[in-house]
Amino acid sequence: MTRMIERWFPCAEVSDACSESWGSGNTESSLWVWFAKRPVAQSKAAVLTSLLPWPDDESEQQKLRELVREALKGHTAKAKEIQEILEKEYGKAPRVLDPFSGRAMIPLEAGRLQAEAFGIDYSPFAALGGSLLAEMAFRDWSKEPNLPFERSGDKLPTVGDEGDRIVTDVENFLFEIGKRFREYMDEFYPKKGGRYPWGYFWASTLPCQECGRRFPLVGELELRRARPKKDDPGQSFRIHADPKTGLCEAVVHDGPPTGTPTRVQAGKSKYAATGRVAVCPFCDHVHSKAVHTRLSVEGLRQDQLLVAADIDADDGTKVFRPPTAEEVSAAQRAAEALEIEPPFGLLPARPDEVIPDGNTWTIQSVNYGDRTYGDLCEARQTLGLVRLARAINEATEECLRVGVSSEYSRALAGYATAAMMRKIRRSTRGARLQKAGGAQVGDIFVNQSAVSFSYDWFESGLSNGPGSWESLSRQTVTALRNVRQRGMAVPATIQRGSATTLPFRPGSMDAVVTDPPYDDMIDYSDSSDLFYVWAKRAMFTADPMLSMTMHPGGVQEKTGDITVKRGGSQGGDHRTHQHYDENIARAFAEARRVVSEDGVVTIVFGHGDLEVWRRLLNAISSAGLVLTGSWPAKTEAGGASATAANIVTTLTMACRPAPPDRKEGRLGAVESQVRDVVKTRVELWDRSGLAHTDMLMASAGPAMEVTGRYSKILDVTGNEVGLERFLIVARKAVQDAADIKVVSLPLDSFDARTRFALWWVRLYGRQLAPKSELRWQVLAGDLDMNDVKNLLHQGDKGCRFLAAKEFKSNITSDSSVIDVALAMAKAWPDGLEAVAEVLVAAARDNDDQYLWSAIAYLANRLPEGEADVAAWNGLQRARRGVDVAARNIATAQFRTTRENAAKNPQDTLW
Repeated sequence: MTRMIERWFPCAEVSDACSESWGSGNTESSLWVWFAKRPVAQSKAAVLTSLLPWPDDESEQQKLRELVREALKGHTAKAKEIQEILEKEYGKAPRVLDPFSGRAMIPLEAGRLQAEAFGIDYSPFAALGGSLLAEMAFRDWSKEPNLPFERSGDKLPTVGDEGDRIVTDVENFLFEIGKRFREYMDEFYPKKGGRYPWGYFWASTLPCQECGRRFPLVGELELRRARPKKDDPGQSFRIHADPKTGLCEAVVHDGPPTGTPTRVQAGKSKYAATGRVAVCPFCDHVHSKAVHTRLSVEGLRQDQLLVAADIDADDGTKVFRPPTAEEVSAAQRAAEALEIEPPFGLLPARPDEVIPDGNTWTIQSVNYGDRTYGDLCEARQTLGLVRLARAINEATEECLRVGVSSEYSRALAGYATAAMMRKIRRSTRGARLQKAGGAQVGDIFVNQSAVSFSYDWFESGLSNGPGSWESLSRQTVTALRNVRQRGMAVPATIQRGSATTLPFRPGSMDAVVTDPPYDDMIDYSDSSDLFYVWAKRAMFTADPMLSMTMHPGGVQEKTGDITVKRGGSQGGDHRTHQHYDENIARAFAEARRVVSEDGVVTIVFGHGDLEVWRRLLNAISSAGLVLTGSWPAKTEAGGASATAANIVTTLTMACRPAPPDRKEGRLGAVESQVRDVVKTRVELWDRSGLAHTDMLMASAGPAMEVTGRYSKILDVTGNEVGLERFLIVARKAVQDAADIKVVSLPLDSFDARTRFALWWVRLYGRQLAPKSELRWQVLAGDLDMNDVKNLLHQGDKGCRFLAAKEFKSNITSDSSVIDVALAMAKAWPDGLEAVAEVLVAAARDNDDQYLWSAIAYLANRLPEGEADVAAWNGLQRARRGVDVAARNIATAQFRTTRENAAKNPQDTLW
């Protein structure tokens, strides 16, 4: 039976729904800390179209299309009709597997479609989070005894229905945790005016290498931004260094900063070798980045409390002040108390799990001397997490003593741990004070998976403000309630395991739908180890198996982690491209083994590097699968890096086991088929609102679909042709089908070098693109690297279109249109005569429609305000003046030539 996804997919509807509240997955993803979020709309569409049949009757096909479109208007839309169709098709609840389940978005949506869903993930931390979302939230807990906790005093606002057992119990459980946590930490957070402070601003100190005095390293002095409309001047501080005592303190004042930070920018970037230098406020001695980093690595870094922050009771404004002597003393006592905290069984209270080698980018504090995950927080932060974990264990033990089942106790402890994990996201030295929005505690992640480090940071207190346990508890309970209210699901089965050795019988799944790791995009395992080491402690009583790991450092196992570790090959890490390719192919082969004869393996994937696509598609092929459908949709928000994470569009690909009786194909015929299929798809993609960069990525799908029809493809000499050839053909077909006009001229009518440059500008403007993209574009244009020399600036992070001031070629009558256009923009600041000299050297004139069309196109496509755009716009306005100047120069050159010829008739003769 053909499945819907092999013939049709709601691309436009998925793209639209992923940006809406119900389809984005924001609610579901807020329940657990993880690093990738598959939108629920795409998950629902992928599962639904993988299960639904594709009837032969066209009217029935149309009915199913409309049903799916309606289903993508909300969580429960058309749920009854879909369930009836699936029951009729399968005679039972269909079985769906996701072998890379992560936080279990796909199993959740499969369960909401009343399918029997299974999720496998190699990370025990991810498996725990996935079970909380797709399994524990929907199990029947009605027979569990009442919890042994009484609610009294200040209570969390009730957000759950009293009849909704798990929501109510989680709320009570978290309240009990909060009550104990506050009791355990009260002595270390003195109240001010009868209220707990909101938080505290800290900085690391280092000894000056000139005068020997310690000084704090702070990069910014502003604490709260001014709000003129509210007559709020804002607040700042300055560092006061007392030479008599040799001590530094922060002096808080109203208004903008009046002093100078002790860390100032010296290089182009804080990541550069020069980076930020540290300046001693006592003697003004400058410590280079290399020096203060070395001092930190040598263990000379100490923590100093600089500023305290309260919440104004009337308007909620964060008000900053110097810490009291009692507050400074309390922080010191917390460090002493941490040293004598009892362990969690064999686990020391303060995590001693070693940060694995090769994590200088993922766990950035290792560059400054941190060696274990217990080093990432200052002492009071660490003590707070230890006692929070202890409160979770104690409450779990009490539940077990009164007869609460181990499974329900695990669920309750799991949701408490979920709140604790969000607290960790704002509880290390990477949690900066964010001044936007009236002052907030920043996230420790600089992107999706890199844990930041700073010499100055902010610590949340015991108040009920942002980042507090009360706030995090509310968020957890609200997320759980909303997940349940968005549609009840058949509880999924989520477990820790490997996608390369699935614990299921052959042919036992009706569909495998998965969103595998995207090569080197996210360090899932290494980035989540910070949370894992604390989750082990919080879940020690509820789930002792969570602590079981074969890694000698006590973190999550890496052996079977199917990702590419950035810089891994240089650091000796086994997670190389080869490791990824071999194991992702094994995982796809396992998916082929467990899917039924009539089922499909659906793979969701997105990456900005075509080389990654080539490797992935080869893995699919080597796993014995062929693509039978591929569908792009705009599902991602994009990332900060153009070279890796900046993915807006993902491809949903349907695969089946390769038929054993496929015939051989011939190169010319297969290339023609690829071009025809891509041309048809471009029309669909254009209606779905895809950009041309997205279409280039999506073209890999139809290329693979066509080539998968054949056992192998041979050229005229009988040699086998690899997949790379057809990826190039598909990309060129996108460009041809796009029918780009440069003003009124077809792009294909320009010279090859100019055609390459204008197409590149069309795709990327001045943005960075991966270096590999240059190679693929060159191949698609039937060029070599020398043909595009001096058109793109290549740096460590990627390629971008050259600025005119960087252009260095000499202009001759053989120069391409793009070279002349760049040279004219470069000459523009020197006046019309300089521009005219370029025009004359190129033997072009004012009527050259290709040149002036290219200039107009570049001015329109590149960012407004750029110097080059201003030059090209100026050239168009001064076109007549340029022409006059060029004619004058040409006339003068002609006269000079004629005069020289008259003076030297003999030379002319010969």
